[in-house]
Amino acid sequence: MKRTTRRTVLRGEKRVKSSRRGASGPRVSTPRTLRGSRTVRTRVSATVRTADPARTARVLPASLISETVAALCKKMAVDLSPGYLDAMRKAVSLERSETGIVVLNTLLRNAELAKTEGLPTCQDTGVTIVHVKIGSEVRVEGATLEDAVNAGVRRGYEEGYLRMSVVGDPLLQRVNTKTNTPAVVHYEFVAGDRIWIRVMEKGTGAENMSQLKMLTPAAGKEGVRDFVMKVVDEAGPNACPPLIVGVGIGGTFDQVGWLAKQAVMRPMGAKNADPKYAAMEEDLLKSVNTVGSGPQGLGGLVTALEVRVEVAPCHIGALPVAVNLECHAHRVQEVTL
Repeated sequence: MKRTTRRTVLRGEKRVKSSRRGASGPRVSTPRTLRGSRTVRTRVSATVRTADPARTARVLPASLISETVAALCKKMAVDLSPGYLDAMRKAVSLERSETGIVVLNTLLRNAELAKTEGLPTCQDTGVTIVHVKIGSEVRVEGATLEDAVNAGVRRGYEEGYLRMSVVGDPLLQRVNTKTNTPAVVHYEFVAGDRIWIRVMEKGTGAENMSQLKMLTPAAGKEGVRDFVMKVVDEAGPNACPPLIVGVGIGGTFDQVGWLAKQAVMRPMGAKNADPKYAAMEEDLLKSVNTVGSGPQGLGGLVTALEVRVEVAPCHIGALPVAVNLECHAHRVQEVTL
């Protein structure tokens, strides 16, 4: 009897070039590139056969995650988010206040010098916010994912000579951890064999001016708009405008703040995927820019560069709204491993 051999193609072995972002993209072995940055060389991960011969598990060393997070932390402190400076230059053309124009040009010069000299754009290098999407067919080896992320934050802040701004206890013993850890880490579990990481260095000036309110459904769209304008108006110069305004709507008390933060962490120019909410973002931006705070709160037309809205399902009797403000030192970077 003639024996035949059947070749089984393991899922994930076929390598395809793709520009798709996110944890579910195809696995490639090319050098990884930080969004908006120079190419960063990293070690290629291994593919391990599981007990089921029809499946594979991609293994990422924890050290690779730590190296990546460290590189992101150091880069964003001196090089603002991709597209942000273009938005600032556009703001100069829109501003009518002479003082506002001087302020915007000064902020642009500050950002350019920071990148050229390799010095932080702002002395407040913030709390590190990390959003991670983890593929179901990848595992981290050598440490837990959270330990790997915190090791990267600690290394990035030490090597970048960035200010350590985290205290271990918020009230009774406000002692600096001297590592800028723990980071605030949010997880999503998705299909695929990739890990997507977006990191933000969030200063506290604008964070302190952020607010959350549990509206009733009767408040409607007007109630949301009025609350957003109230928060921006009360922030004045303390949030260091021009701002990015993140608005979370729906969910629950604990969820709506994260929605607002996700909105702030979006890439520059990215609109809500729902055309109705994208239109609401434009309407809110026009409303916010009638407040008159202007650049650095010294008066003018450009109080905010963008208003972004994220939504989630909520209870029939609730309308949670959170407004998270972001200052002119907008520092967000992302990478897919």
